[in-house]
Amino acid sequence: MEITASSVKELRERTGAGMMDCKKALLETKGNLDEAIEFLRKKGLSAAAKKAGRATSEGSIGSYVHSNGKIAVLVEVNCETDFVARNENFQALVKDLAMHIAASAPVCVSADDMPQDFIAKEKEIALAQLKEDPKMSGKPDQVIQKIIEGKIQKIYDEQCLLNQKFVKNPDQKISELLSQSISTIGENISVARFARFVLGEIVQAAAQE
Repeated sequence: MEITASSVKELRERTGAGMMDCKKALLETKGNLDEAIEFLRKKGLSAAAKKAGRATSEGSIGSYVHSNGKIAVLVEVNCETDFVARNENFQALVKDLAMHIAASAPVCVSADDMPQDFIAKEKEIALAQLKEDPKMSGKPDQVIQKIIEGKIQKIYDEQCLLNQKFVKNPDQKISELLSQSISTIGENISVARFARFVLGEIVQAAAQE
């Protein structure tokens, strides 16, 4: 298939990989950009992959308060040096992440942070629901498990920050935004933690108990 120059350019911008590597990745994945990014990362060819193991001991704590004053966010984003922490591009990234968290309400940074007892309970519920579904009667176990895995992945995509689609660009996941920023800025970048505050949330939770 023909790979366009624009798709190669976009992949280079997102990963920092060389032109020929980007073209090969797109050919291998039939032009699928997300799969091409994953292909490059697995091969260790993307700038983000090469920098992924480097320590991020500097950074910045960013904040965002929604215009109605009822939602606020604090987020800690780490990088390698204090010089980059003060960089305009890095500060813009921190601000964008805080705004995204305010809008999308993730519950954790990554799938690794999701409580395993919660995931186990969700799998249990999903299995019970499928057993009650007449359409699932007689289906092989591997089909049932694949459906359950799909439901769990949906939870990750909706609730884990890195899996969410960036509110300012829904074609890009937050993990891809970070990879692009790593390539542009030239240092490893990671989200350490965040806190999202909603006015009256604690009072409402206490009233329901």
